Amino acid sequence: MQEQIIFEDNHLLIINKKAGQLVQGDKTGDLSLLDLIKNFIKKRDQKPGNVFLGLVHRIDRPTSGCVIYAKTSKALTRLTQMVKNREIKKTYWAVVPKNEIPQSQRLVHFLKKNEKNNKSTVFPKATEGAKESILNYKILKILDNFQLLEIDLETGRHHQIRAQLSKIGVPIKGDLKYGSARSNSDGGIHLHARKLEFIHPVSLEKISVIAKVPQNDVVWEACEL
Repeated sequence: MQEQIIFEDNHLLIINKKAGQLVQGDKTGDLSLLDLIKNFIKKRDQKPGNVFLGLVHRIDRPTSGCVIYAKTSKALTRLTQMVKNREIKKTYWAVVPKNEIPQSQRLVHFLKKNEKNNKSTVFPKATEGAKESILNYKILKILDNFQLLEIDLETGRHHQIRAQLSKIGVPIKGDLKYGSARSNSDGGIHLHARKLEFIHPVSLEKISVIAKVPQNDVVWEACEL
């Protein structure tokens, strides 16, 4: 667990999540990162009682990269509000097919979540029950068969990056749900929460962290700039 910690102080813990790890418990009953970190802190710090740890935001199970946990209730309350106010800047990396798309683009769609199949449908214009979804991307690197995109979110919708990129013809590598040709061997997808920038909720310092791309993956390794 220690090697996954990107940043830690008395109030915050930022983890580089592996593809396939759950950020918190769900109906599968699988052990979550929340539980793993609590157990790790309890043992490392020799805490006699329960360890307080709150999840500030989520990323999808098959996605890797930065996730913030709060170690105090004060930090959790303030960070949760910051997420609602979009005061935490999130930058993602995505590996997609080498199809022709503009070098950079602002994508505006309307997304509607289907609870039954846990998938978002993309509409080109305002539709009942759909939420406006906006992201900006630019091509960072061209590989042999793929290209690396850097994505900045203006909104945070369910499966937003996955759905919007699929809509313009470049589904994320390994993302069968949104049209990728084949799955990845580890069950993950090539979407990585690369960077977080925000003002610390207690110290008011500027925090900027970068999560290394998954190791032992030739495509991700080729993406390192």
